[in-house]
Amino acid sequence: MTTKKSPASAPKTQTALRSAQFERNTTETRIAIQLTIEGSGRYEVGTGIRFFDHMLELFTRHGAFDLTLKCDGDLDVDQHHTVEDVGIALGEAFDRALGDKRGILRAGYFLMPMDETLAIAAVDLSGRAAFAVDSKVRTRLVGDLQTELVTDFFEGFARGARANVHVKTMYGRSNHHKIEAIFKAFARAMRVACSRDKQLGEMLPSTKGLL
Repeated sequence: MTTKKSPASAPKTQTALRSAQFERNTTETRIAIQLTIEGSGRYEVGTGIRFFDHMLELFTRHGAFDLTLKCDGDLDVDQHHTVEDVGIALGEAFDRALGDKRGILRAGYFLMPMDETLAIAAVDLSGRAAFAVDSKVRTRLVGDLQTELVTDFFEGFARGARANVHVKTMYGRSNHHKIEAIFKAFARAMRVACSRDKQLGEMLPSTKGLL
Protein backbone atom coordinates (compact mmCIF):
# COMPACT_ATOMS: atom_id res chain seq x y z
CA MET A 1 0.00 0.00 0.00
CA THR A 2 1.45 3.31 -1.02
CA THR A 3 0.87 6.50 0.86
CA LYS A 4 0.36 9.65 -1.09
CA LYS A 5 2.38 12.57 0.05
CA SER A 6 0.60 15.84 0.54
CA PRO A 7 1.79 18.46 -1.89
CA ALA A 8 4.12 21.03 -0.40
CA SER A 9 2.23 24.07 0.69
CA ALA A 10 2.80 27.11 -1.45
CA PRO A 11 5.08 29.73 0.04
CA LYS A 12 3.25 32.57 1.67
CA THR A 13 3.42 35.83 -0.21
CA GLN A 14 4.57 38.83 1.74
CA THR A 15 2.18 41.76 1.60
CA ALA A 16 4.01 44.98 0.95
CA LEU A 17 3.98 47.44 3.79
CA ARG A 18 2.17 50.66 3.03
CA SER A 19 4.30 53.61 4.02
CA ALA A 20 5.14 57.22 3.18
CA GLN A 21 8.07 59.47 3.97
CA PHE A 22 8.45 63.11 2.99
CA GLU A 23 9.09 66.65 4.18
CA ARG A 24 6.61 69.52 4.18
CA ASN A 25 8.25 72.91 4.51
CA THR A 26 6.65 76.36 4.58
CA THR A 27 7.69 79.72 6.01
CA GLU A 28 5.71 78.77 9.15
CA THR A 29 6.58 75.11 9.75
CA ARG A 30 9.15 72.52 8.74
CA ILE A 31 7.84 68.98 9.06
CA ALA A 32 9.57 65.65 8.46
CA ILE A 33 7.29 62.63 8.63
CA GLN A 34 7.53 58.88 8.16
CA LEU A 35 4.45 56.66 8.48
CA THR A 36 3.96 52.91 8.18
CA ILE A 37 0.37 51.69 8.33
CA GLU A 38 1.28 48.07 9.16
CA GLY A 39 3.20 49.02 12.26
CA SER A 40 3.36 48.06 15.92
CA GLY A 41 2.53 51.36 17.59
CA ARG A 42 6.07 52.74 17.64
CA TYR A 43 6.48 56.50 17.66
CA GLU A 44 9.03 59.28 17.80
CA VAL A 45 7.17 62.58 17.88
CA GLY A 46 8.26 66.14 18.59
CA THR A 47 6.19 69.25 17.85
CA GLY A 48 7.18 71.55 20.71
CA ILE A 49 3.70 71.16 22.27
CA ARG A 50 3.89 68.35 24.80
CA PHE A 51 0.17 67.62 25.17
CA PHE A 52 -0.17 67.53 21.37
CA ASP A 53 2.78 65.11 21.23
CA HIS A 54 0.96 62.92 23.75
CA MET A 55 -2.16 62.85 21.56
CA LEU A 56 -0.12 61.89 18.47
CA GLU A 57 1.69 59.19 20.44
CA LEU A 58 -1.50 57.55 21.65
CA PHE A 59 -3.00 57.89 18.16
CA THR A 60 -0.04 55.92 16.84
CA ARG A 61 -0.21 53.27 19.56
CA HIS A 62 -3.98 52.70 19.35
CA GLY A 63 -3.90 52.69 15.55
CA ALA A 64 -0.99 50.19 15.52
CA PHE A 65 0.88 52.45 13.11
CA ASP A 66 4.55 53.44 13.17
CA LEU A 67 5.15 57.19 13.11
CA THR A 68 8.19 59.41 13.15
CA LEU A 69 7.27 63.09 13.07
CA LYS A 70 9.32 66.19 13.75
CA CYS A 71 7.84 69.68 13.43
CA ASP A 72 9.79 72.89 13.86
CA GLY A 73 7.10 75.58 13.86
CA ASP A 74 6.78 79.27 14.69
CA LEU A 75 5.52 78.70 18.23
CA ASP A 76 6.74 82.19 19.13
CA VAL A 77 3.83 83.44 16.99
CA ASP A 78 1.14 80.93 18.01
CA GLN A 79 0.44 77.17 18.09
CA HIS A 80 -2.00 77.33 15.20
CA HIS A 81 0.42 76.82 12.31
CA THR A 82 2.10 73.86 14.02
CA VAL A 83 -1.10 72.00 14.91
CA GLU A 84 -2.85 72.61 11.58
CA ASP A 85 0.20 71.78 9.44
CA VAL A 86 0.91 68.59 11.39
CA GLY A 87 -2.70 67.58 10.71
CA ILE A 88 -2.26 68.26 7.00
CA ALA A 89 1.06 66.38 6.84
CA LEU A 90 -0.26 63.37 8.75
CA GLY A 91 -3.35 63.20 6.55
CA GLU A 92 -1.21 63.46 3.42
CA ALA A 93 1.03 60.68 4.73
CA PHE A 94 -1.97 58.36 5.00
CA ASP A 95 -3.18 59.39 1.55
CA ARG A 96 0.22 58.63 0.01
CA ALA A 97 0.70 55.37 1.90
CA LEU A 98 -2.73 54.05 0.87
CA GLY A 99 -2.04 54.64 -2.82
CA ASP A 100 -5.09 53.94 -5.00
CA LYS A 101 -6.94 52.51 -1.94
CA ARG A 102 -7.85 49.26 -3.64
CA GLY A 103 -8.97 46.53 -1.26
CA ILE A 104 -9.34 48.68 1.85
CA LEU A 105 -12.40 48.88 4.06
CA ARG A 106 -12.36 52.65 3.42
CA ALA A 107 -14.72 53.58 6.29
CA GLY A 108 -14.41 52.99 10.00
CA TYR A 109 -15.89 54.10 13.29
CA PHE A 110 -15.21 53.52 16.96
CA LEU A 111 -16.90 54.34 20.26
CA MET A 112 -14.26 54.96 22.93
CA PRO A 113 -14.92 55.03 26.68
CA MET A 114 -12.33 56.67 28.91
CA ASP A 115 -13.38 56.57 32.54
CA GLU A 116 -16.32 58.99 32.81
CA THR A 117 -15.98 60.16 29.19
CA LEU A 118 -17.35 58.66 25.99
CA ALA A 119 -16.24 59.74 22.51
CA ILE A 120 -17.02 58.62 18.98
CA ALA A 121 -15.08 58.91 15.73
CA ALA A 122 -16.12 58.03 12.19
CA VAL A 123 -13.99 58.35 9.06
CA ASP A 124 -14.45 57.72 5.35
CA LEU A 125 -11.39 57.77 3.09
CA SER A 126 -13.64 59.00 0.32
CA GLY A 127 -11.35 61.33 -1.61
CA ARG A 128 -13.41 64.29 -0.35
CA ALA A 129 -12.37 66.54 2.52
CA ALA A 130 -15.04 67.22 5.15
CA PHE A 131 -14.93 67.41 8.93
CA ALA A 132 -17.07 67.89 12.01
CA VAL A 133 -15.64 68.28 15.51
CA ASP A 134 -17.45 68.63 18.83
CA SER A 135 -15.04 68.14 21.73
CA LYS A 136 -17.26 69.78 24.37
CA VAL A 137 -14.08 71.30 25.82
CA ARG A 138 -14.68 74.80 27.14
CA THR A 139 -11.33 75.61 28.78
CA ARG A 140 -8.67 77.53 26.83
CA LEU A 141 -5.83 75.14 27.63
CA VAL A 142 -5.39 71.46 28.40
CA GLY A 143 -1.80 71.00 29.41
CA ASP A 144 0.07 73.33 27.07
CA LEU A 145 -2.30 72.87 24.10
CA GLN A 146 -4.73 75.58 23.00
CA THR A 147 -7.89 73.48 22.91
CA GLU A 148 -9.56 75.35 20.04
CA LEU A 149 -6.82 73.90 17.82
CA VAL A 150 -8.19 70.37 18.16
CA THR A 151 -10.64 71.39 15.43
CA ASP A 152 -7.81 72.79 13.30
CA PHE A 153 -5.91 69.50 13.55
CA PHE A 154 -8.84 67.42 12.32
CA GLU A 155 -9.65 69.93 9.59
CA GLY A 156 -6.04 69.77 8.41
CA PHE A 157 -6.05 65.97 8.53
CA ALA A 158 -9.27 65.81 6.49
CA ARG A 159 -7.72 68.08 3.86
CA GLY A 160 -4.44 66.17 3.71
CA ALA A 161 -6.06 62.72 3.65
CA ARG A 162 -8.95 63.81 1.41
CA ALA A 163 -11.27 62.19 3.93
CA ASN A 164 -14.47 62.70 5.90
CA VAL A 165 -13.58 63.00 9.59
CA HIS A 166 -16.23 63.25 12.31
CA VAL A 167 -15.30 63.22 16.01
CA LYS A 168 -17.47 63.99 19.00
CA THR A 169 -17.41 63.78 22.77
CA MET A 170 -20.74 62.34 23.84
CA TYR A 171 -20.27 63.30 27.49
CA GLY A 172 -17.59 63.64 30.14
CA ARG A 173 -16.17 65.70 32.98
CA SER A 174 -12.39 65.86 32.50
CA ASN A 175 -11.30 68.05 29.59
CA HIS A 176 -8.13 65.98 29.33
CA HIS A 177 -10.23 62.85 28.94
CA LYS A 178 -12.51 64.47 26.36
CA ILE A 179 -9.62 65.22 23.99
CA GLU A 180 -7.78 61.97 24.68
CA ALA A 181 -10.89 59.86 24.11
CA ILE A 182 -11.44 61.59 20.76
CA PHE A 183 -7.89 60.86 19.60
CA LYS A 184 -8.12 57.22 20.73
CA ALA A 185 -11.45 56.76 18.96
CA PHE A 186 -10.00 58.41 15.85
CA ALA A 187 -7.00 56.07 15.91
CA ARG A 188 -9.22 52.99 16.10
CA ALA A 189 -11.51 54.27 13.36
CA MET A 190 -8.52 54.93 11.07
CA ARG A 191 -7.13 51.48 11.87
CA VAL A 192 -10.36 49.93 10.58
CA ALA A 193 -10.68 52.19 7.54
CA CYS A 194 -7.10 51.45 6.42
CA SER A 195 -7.47 47.70 6.90
CA ARG A 196 -7.38 45.44 3.87
CA ASP A 197 -10.69 43.73 3.11
CA LYS A 198 -10.17 40.07 2.12
CA GLN A 199 -13.61 39.91 0.57
CA LEU A 200 -12.95 42.91 -1.68
CA GLY A 201 -9.50 41.71 -2.70
CA GLU A 202 -8.08 44.36 -5.02
CA MET A 203 -11.46 45.90 -5.79
CA LEU A 204 -11.83 49.63 -5.37
CA PRO A 205 -14.39 50.35 -2.61
CA SER A 206 -16.36 52.79 -4.77
CA THR A 207 -18.74 52.63 -7.72
CA LYS A 208 -17.18 55.78 -9.21
CA GLY A 209 -13.92 54.07 -10.19
CA LEU A 210 -11.84 56.63 -8.28
CA LEU A 211 -11.13 57.62 -4.69
